[in-house]
Amino acid sequence: MVMRQWWGTAIVAALLLTGCGGGAQAGGASGKAAALSQDEVRDVLPDDAAMPDWKQSARPTAVRMNDLYRREACPIKGNAGCEESRFFGASTFRHDDDAAYVSFLVVAYDSEEAAEKAYDVLWEGSYGRKAGPRARTFDLGPLGDERDARFGTSGFEGEPGAVTQTRVGTTLLWTEAASTGKGGIDEDGVRELATVLADRSRQAQNGDAVSASLGG
Repeated sequence: MVMRQWWGTAIVAALLLTGCGGGAQAGGASGKAAALSQDEVRDVLPDDAAMPDWKQSARPTAVRMNDLYRREACPIKGNAGCEESRFFGASTFRHDDDAAYVSFLVVAYDSEEAAEKAYDVLWEGSYGRKAGPRARTFDLGPLGDERDARFGTSGFEGEPGAVTQTRVGTTLLWTEAASTGKGGIDEDGVRELATVLADRSRQAQNGDAVSASLGG
């Protein structure tokens, strides 16, 4: 399968999470932004209502962070970047019209400071490499508190792939998008996906109803 090398890690993470949800684990804010509960992390993840014209491959699921999920979320030496992490969540979707796929990942931290400290560790140590060695950076605009994005290839025949990383308060957020055919995804489409995830995290941390959606 042409996409396995680039896309496989996100798929494995989402599959491991399927069916492992739990109840709320409320916690107070530590720093400038609220530390999310387990149920709130699940709400941040886009669902069917947030993704019109896409089909859900793995339902939004959040789990308490443990050794297994640290290896998935922070796949670098010593699982660096997962210090003071609380919960890990994922959901995945496919778009049949253009053979596109997207995985949304969330790591929720105890504090804004912990998320900020983990940001560069995870981008430079893992996620920033996922779009291939010749990937180009692209602009996400004023998204979140910190943001990075790269667009490259997802397979052996030049199929497009992109990864974004955003920090919104106490959360780190990723979109990993790819297509089995050339032209299946583009920068504008990936930017929209990343914006939906960031907006949902901001809504949750503000105590608002989580409602951000594509085209909404």
